[in-house]
Amino acid sequence: MIYRYSLANGLRVVIEDIPFVRSVSMGVWVLTGSRDENPEQSGISHFLEHMFFKGTSKLSARELAEVFDGIGGNINAYTTKEYTCFHAKVLDEHMDLAMRTLADMLFDSVFDPVELEREKRVVIEEIKMYEDNPEEAVHDQIIEATYAGHPLGANILGTEESLIQLDRQRLIDYIDSRYTPDNMVVSVSGHVMVAEVLALIETLFGGVRRETKTFVSQGPTFIPARVYNKRPIEQMHACLAVPSFAYADESMYGLILLNNILGASSSSRLFQEIREERGMAYNVFSYYSAFRDTGLFLVYFGSSPSQSQEVGELILKIVHDVLRDGVTEDELKTAKNQVIGSLLLGTESTSNRMSRIGKNELLLGRQVEIDEVTQAVSKVNRTDLHDIAQKLFQTPFSYVALGPSERSFSLKGEAL
Repeated sequence: MIYRYSLANGLRVVIEDIPFVRSVSMGVWVLTGSRDENPEQSGISHFLEHMFFKGTSKLSARELAEVFDGIGGNINAYTTKEYTCFHAKVLDEHMDLAMRTLADMLFDSVFDPVELEREKRVVIEEIKMYEDNPEEAVHDQIIEATYAGHPLGANILGTEESLIQLDRQRLIDYIDSRYTPDNMVVSVSGHVMVAEVLALIETLFGGVRRETKTFVSQGPTFIPARVYNKRPIEQMHACLAVPSFAYADESMYGLILLNNILGASSSSRLFQEIREERGMAYNVFSYYSAFRDTGLFLVYFGSSPSQSQEVGELILKIVHDVLRDGVTEDELKTAKNQVIGSLLLGTESTSNRMSRIGKNELLLGRQVEIDEVTQAVSKVNRTDLHDIAQKLFQTPFSYVALGPSERSFSLKGEAL
């Protein structure tokens, strides 16, 4: 059972007791990410994620790492466009220590200037690592091109120039304005006593008094970008995008199924047609990115430059076939089984369950029961998917392609 609470300072807490496991997974979720940064702050959300691991008034960076290694647990964090998550997984007997350590990191980090300058170099190396990997870089570049000029299009890592400008006071000011109780959720899933966990969270988080100062940005405008960047590489890497749905949109369940049929599984049309039947790409897949007010549906492929144009045109043909003829009953049945099966298998992990209840609370403001999801997925029919496809593909694909200098890549600009 999932228990929901709100502390007096506005912090939301969700706890799920699972008596038949030995692990406890916990997460602190903050509704701030790269889209909440102004240009002078670019990359600060991600950089802060790093700095929270660099020492508190009680423990050095090394000692923080040793806390979790010493109890056989793990701790990590990640930053997205719209939120940041700090998460840990430990044995039930170590839950108290893990939660106290997480709270210390978030509320008692010292942000030592020496550590700060050292970590800037680490993140700059991280930026270079992604830039050197075209298979990764193209996914960032399609969003940057499609949402150019909007904070949602900014790179989560920031830039070398923006990172250099960050100092201790800017980090503290950002924390004071965004790491506020009403902008945070604590989620816990595993073998716990609910009352004890709630009392601990009240002790560690209940005294925080900060008021959220939001950097307000309007929803982005989709830009039909067509970008080819020359790189001294062997393969062509391309990412195509069309506007999609926000994460609370009622069409999301249908989109999940359509994505599965088009390119998110090994039995999908893109994978079977382009890789299995023609051997024209090792990697080809579709996916979607949902945000609070918009979304993208994307297709990625990597192929030899001599075949990339044909692969791109095959993708358009496969999409056109779905627009014209819809999907088959067998495809829909298989997709439902895959989606529901994956969802139910995920419930066997306390980490997955903690993430699910945390994100539901943070992004939707409510808990979505597993049965509600499975029923909604089961109700989707072929007509629903046809209607969703018509909405998705009425706009021409934006694309970014990275490839060798002697080749180019283009796709027709008209809508399908």
